[in-house]
Amino acid sequence: MTTERGSLLSADDLWLLNEGKHFRLYDHLGSHLDRESATTRFAVLAPDAGEVSVVGDFNGWDAAASPLRPVARSGVWAGTAPAPRGARYKYRIVSRESRYTVLKADPFARMHETPPKTASIVWDLDYAWEDGEWMARRAAANALDSPISIYELHLGSWRRGEDGGVSYRAIAAPLAEYAAGTGFTHVEFLPLMEHPFAGSWGYQTTGYFAPTSRFGAPQDLMFLIDTLHRAGIGVILDWVPSHFPTDEHGLAFFDGTHLYEHADPRQGFHPDWKSAIFNYGRKEVRSFLGSSALFWLDRYHADGLRVDAVASMLYLDYSREPGEWIPNPQGGRENLDAISLLRQINTEAYRRFPDVQMIAEESTAWPGVARPVDAGGLGFGLKWDMGWMHDTLAYFARDPVHRRFHHDELTFRMLYAYTENFLLPLSHDEVVHGKRSLLEKMPGDDWQKFANLRLLLAFLFVSAGKKLLFMGDEIGERREWNHDGEIAWDLLRSPPHAGVRRLVADLNSLYRARPALHRKDVFPGGFEWIDCGDAAGSVLTLLRTDAEGRTVAAALNFTPVPREGYRIGLPEPGRWREIFNSDAEVYGGTGAGNLGAVAARPEPLHSRPASASITLPPLGAVLFAAEESAR
Repeated sequence: MTTERGSLLSADDLWLLNEGKHFRLYDHLGSHLDRESATTRFAVLAPDAGEVSVVGDFNGWDAAASPLRPVARSGVWAGTAPAPRGARYKYRIVSRESRYTVLKADPFARMHETPPKTASIVWDLDYAWEDGEWMARRAAANALDSPISIYELHLGSWRRGEDGGVSYRAIAAPLAEYAAGTGFTHVEFLPLMEHPFAGSWGYQTTGYFAPTSRFGAPQDLMFLIDTLHRAGIGVILDWVPSHFPTDEHGLAFFDGTHLYEHADPRQGFHPDWKSAIFNYGRKEVRSFLGSSALFWLDRYHADGLRVDAVASMLYLDYSREPGEWIPNPQGGRENLDAISLLRQINTEAYRRFPDVQMIAEESTAWPGVARPVDAGGLGFGLKWDMGWMHDTLAYFARDPVHRRFHHDELTFRMLYAYTENFLLPLSHDEVVHGKRSLLEKMPGDDWQKFANLRLLLAFLFVSAGKKLLFMGDEIGERREWNHDGEIAWDLLRSPPHAGVRRLVADLNSLYRARPALHRKDVFPGGFEWIDCGDAAGSVLTLLRTDAEGRTVAAALNFTPVPREGYRIGLPEPGRWREIFNSDAEVYGGTGAGNLGAVAARPEPLHSRPASASITLPPLGAVLFAAEESAR
């Protein structure tokens, strides 16, 4: 295969790039060290440039010192310069038509200067991974019939060092120990890709192939992921293909034209975030985004990507009034280019890395988001169930005296629960911008707030779907999340807060140990109501069952009134052990419960052959397993 002169791209590479089918551009574009010659090869896509040169501290930022040359007619410019590892650089681009001149960061750089500085840095990705054991069993850990409980966190505000700083390496061991000790199976990082404004939490990405240097070098992030893997914790990275900021050094108006974004603001400007929208129909952009997605799965051993704001990609009229958007060629509001690109990326991700999970944050009723492409879906493995989250939090915010009139807010989602592979999120978006922390959303006095929070967490874990909980919620954080601060760890000195964390750890342990609670999270037959009709009592009872018929029964009381002698139907008579009680004293509850077990008699109830009389604690959840399966 012939390599084009002056570049790392073969003729086949160029064809695939220009056809929108090259998903390993990170091997060819950007800066690549040649240790034998002590030089670096540079390559950048700038099809409408008249001149391109690489400037940096290795050549005095001299525009004439290191010119790049066009590679065939591909739009790529390439060349070699005496730039060592660690050299800072940018591309000086002069537009062919307007002579517009600008200094741009490298879209494919592996590392950038720490903001507010904006230069790219010549760097390698050499790292000796030690996560072979994890990678060998990753397929099982990520499977849809396995327990998936995700700890979502913003790295910069999880826990700070004594000097107030944060680094990938310093946080690796404490985070791995904490996540494993609290029973989570995965962590999910808010975007770690380079971004100019910390207040965007990473969702305004400029470096689609570079981790933010705020916390260290690429190898430092690799060490963090490696450490988590060696502790048995999977790593999911937030990825943002829906929009990008218009900072001059970034992708916008890259070569004097709208290379990456739509030129028409009705298609290329995002009204919510005041940012640029990718031109998903342009083939080079498709290669760029596809390569970015696979880059993190490949070079950083990420176990999945959570794709942000998918709804904004799917709809041309997203957040737009009539006349502010352009219909597709068929006259509809669907973004056909974005749809086909998402399908293409998911297909390639699963083809090359079949043991990962691609996860969509999609907030509408778009059908088939987490269904295979060959069945007409978008090809994601999981979809956030935003409806469950909104309904559940709305219900829990109500005074218990009014909950009887809103019972359907808890039961409605089971009408659609198996239309997608759902993940149930209690995410960062719900504890910022005046929404209050989960604890402070709860009504009542302090005791009721904590009881409600424990009940909410129990409801999350007995519901059908994978789980996600944002940092701080597992200790009953009182304040809203502040990206400039850190979790109020001192709260763990208080028994109610320590009790919430212990409850989360026990729920995670139960979720992982009991196949009935996870094996059919996304498959029909794993969830049945015992009785979902007791609106007057604000009580729900349900069964979770695995493929072998092992069952866990759950009863949840959404009022502060304890209920003794409450009868529920059960699938078999005999002794049913109480395996969890959110009102246990060890969690900060009253200790009301069932003295370890109840006896189910062969007296039919709720269309079940047996029934038992149980005690329902106030604002509490209790779980039971038949004695044989409880051993």
